[in-house]
Amino acid sequence: MPDLLTIDQLSVAFATDEGTVHAVDQVSFGLSAGETVGLVGESGCGKTVTAMSILRLIPRPPGRFAGGRILFDGKDLLTLPLDELRAIRGQQISMIFQEPMTALSPLHRIGRQLVETLQLHQPIGKREAQAKSQEWLTKVGIADAAERMYAYPFQLSGGMRQRVMIAMALMLHPRLIIADEPTTALDVTVQAQVFDLMRQMKAADTALLLITHDMGVIWDMCDRVVVMYASRIAEIAPVKTLFRQPLHPYTQGLLAAVPRLRGEKQRLAAIPGQVPSPLNYPAGCHFHDRCPAAFARCKTEKPPLYLLPDGRQVACFLHEPKPTGSPDPMPGNH
Repeated sequence: MPDLLTIDQLSVAFATDEGTVHAVDQVSFGLSAGETVGLVGESGCGKTVTAMSILRLIPRPPGRFAGGRILFDGKDLLTLPLDELRAIRGQQISMIFQEPMTALSPLHRIGRQLVETLQLHQPIGKREAQAKSQEWLTKVGIADAAERMYAYPFQLSGGMRQRVMIAMALMLHPRLIIADEPTTALDVTVQAQVFDLMRQMKAADTALLLITHDMGVIWDMCDRVVVMYASRIAEIAPVKTLFRQPLHPYTQGLLAAVPRLRGEKQRLAAIPGQVPSPLNYPAGCHFHDRCPAAFARCKTEKPPLYLLPDGRQVACFLHEPKPTGSPDPMPGNH
């Protein structure tokens, strides 16, 4: 099945007083219709910048697209005229932001914001738009929806505001939903409710790009996982395959750090060292100075994203495909 969305060698940089920040470096992956893909990695690795780039929400300046393409239905969103891009935003691609309080207007009532969203993208009268907005508030589990239509965002709890954002994202029946850590500010009970709601409300042919730090959410929600580290992709694999057999040393470190509730009590594993500054990434593999398996080549060359025979991808020289019949060379000096 051809990809609905293809991100091809995307690079994004920001000009700052301290120098150029390379936030995203040659990132490539795709989403098919109906698929849920998780984008995971430490804070600052480029997840949100990648997601914001899809809808060209990167402020320019200081940001700039330094290379690559983002194809949606064969159209490059990075070069699409702005009026055509605006028609796609919300209607075909919707985004659920990390903090709904900053995404919703504090000056307008919830109902007005929902109605304006519908009328902007559909030929619909105000009365019909109000009825549809109220219906969607009920669908996402907001009690007294008719009354909540007249509420301002500050009058709602965090969980209710997030439900409003989900209603706003889904009521136009988009083909792609981008959810950027949609439950970070919510307690665990509300988090579970929000994810259950997203799973139930998402249409069967709608793709979902889910950005999160929570590997438990990745296991529960996703079909595939894209692991990012320091602006680059480390590994891409089906979720069960990744959890069963992570290949990249960074992915192995991430999964080793997940708390276990069963079995003997063990000290949580930690990845040594610190995430490098985006102003000064190390030469070669960005992970080499924290990697227990690094060897000389890792310090001078950037590993490409290798496509393995089973379809998964990994950016690590330890998994470089070898010519048929050739012996596995020793990885050099550690």
